[in-house]
Amino acid sequence: MKTPEPFTSWNPNLYDDKHGFVFKYGEDLVDLLKPQEGERILDLGCGTGYLASIIANSGAAVVGIDNSIEMITKAKTEYSQLEFLVQSATSFDFEEHFNAIFSNAVLHWIQDKEKVIDCMYRNLKKSGRLVLEMGGRHNVDLIINTLNKYLRKYGFGKNASIQLWYFPSLSEYATLLENKGFTVTYAVLYNRETKLNDPKNGVKDWIKMFAGAYLQGIDEDVVDTMLDEVQESLKPVLFQNGNWYADYKRLRMIAIK
Repeated sequence: MKTPEPFTSWNPNLYDDKHGFVFKYGEDLVDLLKPQEGERILDLGCGTGYLASIIANSGAAVVGIDNSIEMITKAKTEYSQLEFLVQSATSFDFEEHFNAIFSNAVLHWIQDKEKVIDCMYRNLKKSGRLVLEMGGRHNVDLIINTLNKYLRKYGFGKNASIQLWYFPSLSEYATLLENKGFTVTYAVLYNRETKLNDPKNGVKDWIKMFAGAYLQGIDEDVVDTMLDEVQESLKPVLFQNGNWYADYKRLRMIAIK
Protein backbone atom coordinates (compact mmCIF):
# COMPACT_ATOMS: atom_id res chain seq x y z
CA MET A 1 0.00 0.00 0.00
CA LYS A 2 1.32 3.43 -0.92
CA THR A 3 1.99 5.72 2.03
CA PRO A 4 -0.24 8.80 1.71
CA GLU A 5 1.68 11.97 0.97
CA PRO A 6 1.78 14.34 3.96
CA PHE A 7 -0.19 17.54 3.68
CA THR A 8 1.88 20.64 3.06
CA SER A 9 0.34 24.10 3.22
CA TRP A 10 1.98 27.24 1.92
CA ASN A 11 2.05 30.79 3.20
CA PRO A 12 2.95 32.80 0.07
CA ASN A 13 3.89 35.98 1.95
CA LEU A 14 6.20 34.14 4.35
CA TYR A 15 7.61 32.24 1.36
CA ASP A 16 8.51 35.47 -0.45
CA ASP A 17 9.68 37.38 2.63
CA LYS A 18 11.85 34.79 4.40
CA HIS A 19 12.48 32.07 1.80
CA GLY A 20 12.96 34.03 -1.41
CA PHE A 21 16.27 32.22 -1.91
CA VAL A 22 14.22 29.41 -3.50
CA PHE A 23 13.35 31.46 -6.56
CA LYS A 24 16.41 33.75 -6.41
CA TYR A 25 18.69 30.74 -6.90
CA GLY A 26 16.45 29.79 -9.83
CA GLU A 27 17.41 32.89 -11.81
CA ASP A 28 20.46 31.24 -13.35
CA LEU A 29 18.30 28.21 -14.19
CA VAL A 30 16.41 30.62 -16.46
CA ASP A 31 19.77 31.31 -18.14
CA LEU A 32 20.07 27.56 -18.72
CA LEU A 33 16.55 27.56 -20.21
CA LYS A 34 17.51 30.28 -22.74
CA PRO A 35 13.89 31.34 -23.41
CA GLN A 36 13.26 32.82 -26.84
CA GLU A 37 10.72 35.32 -28.08
CA GLY A 38 7.64 33.55 -29.42
CA GLU A 39 8.22 30.32 -27.53
CA ARG A 40 5.46 28.80 -25.43
CA ILE A 41 6.89 27.82 -22.02
CA LEU A 42 5.34 26.12 -18.99
CA ASP A 43 6.60 27.02 -15.51
CA LEU A 44 5.75 23.86 -13.58
CA GLY A 45 5.34 24.65 -9.87
CA CYS A 46 5.52 28.40 -10.45
CA GLY A 47 4.89 29.43 -6.82
CA THR A 48 4.26 33.17 -6.56
CA GLY A 49 5.28 33.75 -10.18
CA TYR A 50 8.66 35.47 -9.88
CA LEU A 51 10.57 33.19 -12.26
CA ALA A 52 7.65 33.04 -14.70
CA SER A 53 7.86 36.83 -14.96
CA ILE A 54 11.60 36.66 -15.68
CA ILE A 55 11.02 34.06 -18.41
CA ALA A 56 8.27 36.26 -19.89
CA ASN A 57 10.74 39.16 -20.19
CA SER A 58 12.31 37.24 -23.09
CA GLY A 59 9.11 37.61 -25.10
CA ALA A 60 8.08 34.00 -24.53
CA ALA A 61 4.44 33.18 -23.79
CA VAL A 62 4.52 31.75 -20.27
CA VAL A 63 1.91 29.67 -18.44
CA GLY A 64 2.50 29.04 -14.73
CA ILE A 65 0.87 26.18 -12.85
CA ASP A 66 0.95 25.24 -9.18
CA ASN A 67 -1.26 23.08 -6.97
CA SER A 68 -1.41 25.77 -4.27
CA ILE A 69 -4.40 28.08 -4.55
CA GLU A 70 -2.64 30.54 -2.24
CA MET A 71 0.47 30.68 -4.41
CA ILE A 72 -1.51 31.09 -7.64
CA THR A 73 -3.67 33.80 -6.09
CA LYS A 74 -0.58 35.83 -5.19
CA ALA A 75 1.02 35.17 -8.61
CA LYS A 76 -2.08 36.52 -10.36
CA THR A 77 -1.99 39.60 -8.14
CA GLU A 78 1.73 40.28 -8.66
CA TYR A 79 1.91 39.47 -12.38
CA SER A 80 -1.60 39.99 -13.70
CA GLN A 81 -0.39 40.09 -17.32
CA LEU A 82 0.61 36.40 -17.18
CA GLU A 83 -1.49 33.24 -17.16
CA PHE A 84 -1.50 31.23 -13.93
CA LEU A 85 -3.57 28.13 -13.23
CA VAL A 86 -4.15 25.81 -10.27
CA GLN A 87 -3.09 22.44 -11.68
CA SER A 88 -1.53 19.24 -10.38
CA ALA A 89 1.91 18.25 -11.65
CA THR A 90 0.72 14.66 -12.06
CA SER A 91 -2.40 15.35 -14.16
CA PHE A 92 -1.97 18.57 -16.16
CA ASP A 93 -2.90 18.48 -19.82
CA PHE A 94 -2.82 21.31 -22.37
CA GLU A 95 -4.28 21.16 -25.86
CA GLU A 96 -1.47 23.39 -27.13
CA HIS A 97 1.88 21.88 -26.25
CA PHE A 98 5.03 23.69 -25.14
CA ASN A 99 8.45 24.42 -26.61
CA ALA A 100 9.89 24.07 -23.12
CA ILE A 101 8.94 23.08 -19.58
CA PHE A 102 10.79 24.77 -16.74
CA SER A 103 10.70 23.53 -13.14
CA ASN A 104 12.62 24.94 -10.18
CA ALA A 105 12.62 23.34 -6.70
CA VAL A 106 9.36 21.45 -7.29
CA LEU A 107 9.84 17.89 -8.52
CA HIS A 108 11.28 16.62 -5.23
CA TRP A 109 7.87 17.27 -3.64
CA ILE A 110 6.21 14.72 -5.94
CA GLN A 111 6.43 11.09 -4.84
CA ASP A 112 4.66 9.83 -7.98
CA LYS A 113 7.60 10.71 -10.19
CA GLU A 114 6.59 8.54 -13.15
CA LYS A 115 3.26 10.35 -13.46
CA VAL A 116 4.82 13.81 -13.52
CA ILE A 117 7.40 12.67 -16.09
CA ASP A 118 4.54 11.30 -18.23
CA CYS A 119 2.77 14.67 -18.02
CA MET A 120 5.89 16.63 -18.91
CA TYR A 121 6.66 14.40 -21.88
CA ARG A 122 3.08 14.47 -23.16
CA ASN A 123 2.78 18.27 -22.96
CA LEU A 124 6.03 19.04 -24.79
CA LYS A 125 6.29 19.50 -28.52
CA LYS A 126 8.61 17.18 -30.39
CA SER A 127 12.20 18.34 -29.77
CA GLY A 128 10.90 20.42 -26.85
CA ARG A 129 13.17 20.73 -23.84
CA LEU A 130 12.78 20.12 -20.14
CA VAL A 131 14.93 22.26 -17.85
CA LEU A 132 14.74 21.39 -14.16
CA GLU A 133 16.33 21.78 -10.78
CA MET A 134 15.31 19.75 -7.76
CA GLY A 135 16.72 18.45 -4.52
CA GLY A 136 19.17 15.64 -5.18
CA ARG A 137 20.43 12.71 -3.16
CA HIS A 138 21.32 13.62 0.45
CA ASN A 139 19.65 17.04 0.19
CA VAL A 140 19.14 18.57 3.69
CA ASP A 141 20.27 15.30 5.32
CA LEU A 142 21.85 17.13 8.26
CA ILE A 143 18.70 19.10 9.06
CA ILE A 144 16.22 16.24 8.62
CA ASN A 145 18.30 13.56 10.35
CA THR A 146 18.74 15.88 13.33
CA LEU A 147 15.04 16.76 13.38
CA ASN A 148 14.12 13.07 13.31
CA LYS A 149 16.52 12.36 16.17
CA TYR A 150 14.70 14.89 18.36
CA LEU A 151 11.26 13.78 17.20
CA ARG A 152 12.11 10.31 18.49
CA LYS A 153 13.58 11.77 21.68
CA TYR A 154 10.31 13.59 22.36
CA GLY A 155 8.21 10.51 21.64
CA PHE A 156 7.08 11.37 18.11
CA GLY A 157 8.73 8.50 16.28
CA LYS A 158 5.75 8.17 13.94
CA ASN A 159 6.36 11.70 12.66
CA ALA A 160 10.01 10.83 12.05
CA SER A 161 8.94 8.07 9.62
CA ILE A 162 7.29 10.51 7.18
CA GLN A 163 8.60 10.42 3.61
CA LEU A 164 8.05 14.02 2.58
CA TRP A 165 10.37 14.31 -0.42
CA TYR A 166 11.92 12.39 -3.29
CA PHE A 167 15.63 13.20 -3.62
CA PRO A 168 17.08 11.03 -6.42
CA SER A 169 20.63 10.45 -7.54
CA LEU A 170 21.67 11.82 -10.91
CA SER A 171 21.67 8.40 -12.55
CA GLU A 172 18.31 7.46 -11.05
CA TYR A 173 16.46 10.50 -12.40
CA ALA A 174 18.26 10.43 -15.75
CA THR A 175 17.18 6.80 -16.15
CA LEU A 176 13.55 7.67 -15.37
CA LEU A 177 13.59 10.41 -18.01
CA GLU A 178 15.30 8.27 -20.62
CA ASN A 179 12.97 5.34 -20.01
CA LYS A 180 10.11 7.67 -20.92
CA GLY A 181 11.77 8.77 -24.15
CA PHE A 182 13.72 11.88 -23.17
CA THR A 183 17.34 12.35 -24.15
CA VAL A 184 19.29 13.84 -21.25
CA THR A 185 21.80 16.36 -22.61
CA TYR A 186 23.00 17.96 -19.37
CA ALA A 187 23.05 16.68 -15.80
CA VAL A 188 24.85 17.77 -12.64
CA LEU A 189 24.47 17.03 -8.92
CA TYR A 190 26.24 19.58 -6.75
CA ASN A 191 26.54 20.90 -3.21
CA ARG A 192 24.95 24.30 -2.65
CA GLU A 193 25.09 25.52 0.91
CA THR A 194 22.18 27.95 1.02
CA LYS A 195 22.17 30.99 3.27
CA LEU A 196 18.95 31.34 5.29
CA ASN A 197 17.50 34.79 5.81
CA ASP A 198 17.16 34.92 9.59
CA PRO A 199 20.52 34.79 11.44
CA LYS A 200 18.70 34.02 14.69
CA ASN A 201 16.10 31.40 13.73
CA GLY A 202 17.17 30.31 10.25
CA VAL A 203 16.92 26.55 10.75
CA LYS A 204 13.76 26.79 12.86
CA ASP A 205 12.09 28.95 10.19
CA TRP A 206 13.20 26.58 7.43
CA ILE A 207 11.72 23.55 9.22
CA LYS A 208 8.43 25.33 9.90
CA MET A 209 8.14 26.46 6.27
CA PHE A 210 9.28 23.39 4.37
CA ALA A 211 9.12 20.48 6.83
CA GLY A 212 6.00 21.39 8.80
CA ALA A 213 4.48 18.00 8.01
CA TYR A 214 6.94 16.46 10.48
CA LEU A 215 5.41 18.63 13.23
CA GLN A 216 1.74 17.83 12.68
CA GLY A 217 -0.17 17.01 15.85
CA ILE A 218 2.55 18.32 18.19
CA ASP A 219 1.71 21.09 20.65
CA GLU A 220 3.18 24.42 19.61
CA ASP A 221 5.11 24.86 22.88
CA VAL A 222 6.71 21.44 22.45
CA VAL A 223 7.58 22.28 18.84
CA ASP A 224 9.36 25.48 19.87
CA THR A 225 11.35 23.74 22.61
CA MET A 226 12.28 20.85 20.35
CA LEU A 227 13.31 23.09 17.45
CA ASP A 228 15.50 25.14 19.78
CA GLU A 229 17.38 21.92 20.54
CA VAL A 230 17.52 20.91 16.88
CA GLN A 231 18.95 24.27 15.87
CA GLU A 232 21.46 24.36 18.72
CA SER A 233 22.62 20.86 17.81
CA LEU A 234 23.24 21.98 14.21
CA LYS A 235 25.10 25.15 15.12
CA PRO A 236 28.62 23.67 14.85
CA VAL A 237 28.01 22.56 11.24
CA LEU A 238 25.42 24.94 9.77
CA PHE A 239 26.16 28.29 11.44
CA GLN A 240 28.97 30.17 9.72
CA ASN A 241 30.10 33.81 10.00
CA GLY A 242 26.93 34.87 11.77
CA ASN A 243 24.51 33.16 9.39
CA TRP A 244 22.60 29.89 9.12
CA TYR A 245 22.99 27.70 6.03
CA ALA A 246 20.94 24.75 4.78
CA ASP A 247 22.87 21.73 3.48
CA TYR A 248 21.38 21.69 -0.02
CA LYS A 249 22.33 19.20 -2.74
CA ARG A 250 20.85 20.20 -6.09
CA LEU A 251 20.19 18.20 -9.24
CA ARG A 252 20.00 20.07 -12.54
CA MET A 253 19.08 18.56 -15.89
CA ILE A 254 18.21 19.40 -19.45
CA ALA A 255 16.36 16.74 -21.43
CA ILE A 256 14.94 16.78 -24.96
CA LYS A 257 11.76 15.04 -26.15
